[in-house]
Amino acid sequence: MNTTQTKLPGVYATTRKNNSIIYRSSFTFKGKHISLGSFDSPLTAGKAYESACRLSQDMSIGTDDYSEDEPLPFEKWVVIINYRDNDLYIATPIYIRKRYLSYYLDPQTELKFSIDDLFYYSSHKIMRRGSHLFVADYGMQVSIKTRYGIKPNAVEGRDYYHKNGDNTDYRYENIEILNSYNGVEPILHKNRHMYRTRIHINGYMTVGYYDTPIQAAIAYNKAIDILRGNGIERNYRINYIEEISARTYADIYHDISVSKKIWNYIAE
Repeated sequence: MNTTQTKLPGVYATTRKNNSIIYRSSFTFKGKHISLGSFDSPLTAGKAYESACRLSQDMSIGTDDYSEDEPLPFEKWVVIINYRDNDLYIATPIYIRKRYLSYYLDPQTELKFSIDDLFYYSSHKIMRRGSHLFVADYGMQVSIKTRYGIKPNAVEGRDYYHKNGDNTDYRYENIEILNSYNGVEPILHKNRHMYRTRIHINGYMTVGYYDTPIQAAIAYNKAIDILRGNGIERNYRINYIEEISARTYADIYHDISVSKKIWNYIAE
């Protein structure tokens, strides 16, 4: 790949393997060489360079001042402003505030995290598929919710909630976990507050209704063991229960009732 300086400052013409030409833009700020992206025309690349220079000097421009016709990618816009204001270069679109950090998915979507998460999100880019937010970690897609104790299939309002009502605010103190166990949900059953355990086979099957979430979680584990004994091969997530001793766990496991439908279910 050949790179040639154009007449425009900060703009370089680059030839791809298929011989097509793209234009890369970059500038140096506070001794740091920052790539601004690749563009289809030298004019657009030059405008991105001009925007970056303007951002680096004009303290009145903030993250909210980005416009749709701006040639500089929004991610770079945030990176430069944060570096300008906080003297810390971060490659992901983070702006550090006094008591938390903002991670911008786009100009309209600002996620909030505790300052303790700065190192993690400065080295992990958040991606989005529909409403699913995840990072790539060791080649795997990891939901950001799991970092805060929210299980993969959790339902907001039932299993957890954001205390201030803002579902973009993932600060640790703002997340309340209502149910941390797989297969367990609090419900009103026969006018009593109970915990229903369900497990997915070909569809959801009720394991039983229990007085406490720990009983319900242990019933889920027992249902897994029964189904595996009946030849059901699925990658179920076992509930790990640290609040009780191994002896107490064993006693509850022995005594807890499980639906006959689970006992009688045979792999087809």
